[in-house]
Amino acid sequence: MSQSVKVPAVGESISEVTIASWKKKDGEAVKLDEIIAELESDKATFELAAPQAGILRIKKQAGNTAVIGEEICEIEENKGSKSPEPDAPKPAASNVVANPTSVSEVKEMYVPAVGESIKEVTVSKWLKKEGDFVLLDEVLAEVESDKATFELPAKAAGILRIAAQEKTTLPVGGLICKIEISAAQEKNRAYAQGHPSPAAAKILSEKGVSADQVQGSGIGGRITKEDALKVSVPEPKAPSPAVASAPPVIKATGTREERREKLSSLRKTIAKRLVAVKNETAMLTTFNEADMKPIMDLRAKYKDKFKEKYGVGLGFMSFFTKAVCAALQEFPAVNASLDKEEIIYHNYCDISIAVSTPKGLVVPVIRNAEQLSMAQIEQEVMRLAARGREGKLSIEEMTGGTFSITNGGVFGSMLSTPIINAPQAAILGMHNITERPVAKNGEVVIRPIMYLALSYDHRIIDGKESVSFLVRVKEYLEEPGRLMLGV
Repeated sequence: MSQSVKVPAVGESISEVTIASWKKKDGEAVKLDEIIAELESDKATFELAAPQAGILRIKKQAGNTAVIGEEICEIEENKGSKSPEPDAPKPAASNVVANPTSVSEVKEMYVPAVGESIKEVTVSKWLKKEGDFVLLDEVLAEVESDKATFELPAKAAGILRIAAQEKTTLPVGGLICKIEISAAQEKNRAYAQGHPSPAAAKILSEKGVSADQVQGSGIGGRITKEDALKVSVPEPKAPSPAVASAPPVIKATGTREERREKLSSLRKTIAKRLVAVKNETAMLTTFNEADMKPIMDLRAKYKDKFKEKYGVGLGFMSFFTKAVCAALQEFPAVNASLDKEEIIYHNYCDISIAVSTPKGLVVPVIRNAEQLSMAQIEQEVMRLAARGREGKLSIEEMTGGTFSITNGGVFGSMLSTPIINAPQAAILGMHNITERPVAKNGEVVIRPIMYLALSYDHRIIDGKESVSFLVRVKEYLEEPGRLMLGV
């Protein structure tokens, strides 16, 4: 009696495998539980054992791809002779299908401390499923507190076992999941390092690229099909006959070293948020320019007395913050945010200010800026910037803003299109001040000019509102007396 042999289920996230090699030939006698083939996915290598003794009839050749459940061979009962006795059990090989869950270690993962005032979190969403194989540092889930949302990276590579389901609330330190690490997986690591899957090997061969030149992202460093597809091969150029054999014009004598650094959690979060904003908002940018001479003259006249009285310098940020707050009260949509199908209008101005730190850009918030004096704004800017550079900003200090201001001018930027700080609806970009010829009262004069950029979410803010808002900010900056008098 013949028995059909099909591709077994080897993991929830694996839908197909490649037949890497047949260990027995077509028509050859096999024993019960004898290894007859080696299967590979982009995640791991598996061995296929014979379900009965008999004659092997191969249906799918080595190098072919087969989906889970597809027949790849048959084993015919050998009626001509007594079925051979099975060999003594063999030691488990790398990810053997017959025993794929051999566990050597279990790594427990607990809710991490995410802020001094945060005592519990809720499992918002699992990004991997129960039983999935996960890689070290791969994001498993999103957890959220009443302040912010955080990502949970895997502490090890292995099989995910979920302990807390979605919408479950856990205290800090509570068990959220486990990761099972198999002995077979550990043994397979040395073999997998730099070893391409069959599909990857074919692609690399067609590109003429050696596997030694490719960094594998699969389990244990295995080179996957995706890794091979990413390899770019430059078009060969025919050398000029006159210089084909000539030596290089410049012989490299210095070092050509490279350095790799893993993305920090902060940069991962920044990247994810910025890409989400670009993809999920209808972002546009409008531009204008401001003559900064009135403010510069005012600062030059009073900066010494200001610092003597308040103990802080008189910078541009206080003028911009006051101008923005006054304009936001006139155009409330620019100070709004979108929550699903509702627009939230804020009757206060919590101004987020972008601060550059050694670890990346952070955006602390000046609360109720519309109620603060120029001196109070400058003091708060200095305090938040210092805490940002020291890495001491709390979650509360970085969340909840209604509008953002970023100053690329401190680095020499002339013009930019800042990205909205979601869920806010708009952000104002300041730039460097450059002397330029402008027309004043029918004459060409040289004035210190700053370009202004307002990026806004067109789902909330109309073009007329965005342009009018930026014009109003320009007017307040060019006539700072209006800010003092409230007109």
